[in-house]
Amino acid sequence: MEPLAYILRPNKLEDFLGQEKLVGINGPIRKMIENGKITSMIFWGPPASGKTTLAHIISKTIKADFIKISAVIDGKEKLKEVLDTAKINREKGILTILFIDEIHRWSKAQQDALLPFVENGDITLIGATTENPSFTVISPLLSRSRVFVFEPHSKENIEIALKKGIKELKIKVKDEDTKYLADISNGDIRFALNTLEIASQISKKITKEDLESAAQKFLRYDKNGEEHYNIISAVHKSMRSSNPSASVYWIMRMLDSGEDPLYVARRLLRFASEDIGNANPNALLLANQVFQACQNLGMPECTTALAQLAEFLAKSPKNNASYVAVNKAREDIKKYGNLAVPLHLRNAPTKLMKELDYGKGYQYDHDLESKKSDQQCFPDKLKDRKYF
Repeated sequence: MEPLAYILRPNKLEDFLGQEKLVGINGPIRKMIENGKITSMIFWGPPASGKTTLAHIISKTIKADFIKISAVIDGKEKLKEVLDTAKINREKGILTILFIDEIHRWSKAQQDALLPFVENGDITLIGATTENPSFTVISPLLSRSRVFVFEPHSKENIEIALKKGIKELKIKVKDEDTKYLADISNGDIRFALNTLEIASQISKKITKEDLESAAQKFLRYDKNGEEHYNIISAVHKSMRSSNPSASVYWIMRMLDSGEDPLYVARRLLRFASEDIGNANPNALLLANQVFQACQNLGMPECTTALAQLAEFLAKSPKNNASYVAVNKAREDIKKYGNLAVPLHLRNAPTKLMKELDYGKGYQYDHDLESKKSDQQCFPDKLKDRKYF
């Protein structure tokens, strides 16, 4: 039996849920369909946001030959078969839409192979990706395509889909329980429908407890994907904004999704130096102790130590002077390269070096009455630099 999500997949634009900015009355994709002029596109958005479904609808509406391949499974051999078919279609006046699911998983060389056929119009490409195409799709392919951003489905749209599923399965679910399932689905219609289908195997009169059992409630998080970087960015920026509650929320989002607590502890240790520094030197000491505590305790015992540290860091006075100094120094290094060390600062362990004036004129600050010399410590080109 086909999955419920597949059975309920819409076949026409009027039944498509969500992405109003793209397919609404004035949406760019709707306009392209109405004009019958489809360009190559990259659909970027979270799982089950309608990328594959919309590609199917576009192809069916404009009567194109729809060919789907998976970047995970298929490679150049499959692409060669597709291109042979596309050439035959072109001779017949038929448009070929090549849909590549998870296009970000194709290598640069594989993506390069598409370019001439997208360029000459043999195929119209629709690539689907959950990863930021700026980093995962090659620039020449991006320049020949339009990138459309898909948003997670609203709870209202998921409720509409669930009500269709309830009717299809001939089951009973209370309205408040339907809303509950829509709420925990994180914008993922497929997850909501799959959960409903699993629950229907438990009972025909489904309760909230049945839905909870079927759902095994999850959080969307990819340790190596964009959401990983989005959430750790939220941790940093919440602490920088002196908001301890938000800081702990984002940290727990990471930990409850399976993130390594040592990764979080390292980022907090970095924050203590980058954003607080000498405004509160104890921050770095405490952050290092919490890092060690996480090593000793592991999950879940280390969560309170991380929350304690996040509160301390968020409430501490902020000073990014060290961070700024590091960047200024790097700019000078990049601009001027390997500038010579002034002779008076050079080490002079041999007679020859001393004869070459290595170390000559150096002032030993401890021997001075003021304990502070005004000698030049930078290379000549940077002698008046101040990073702090």
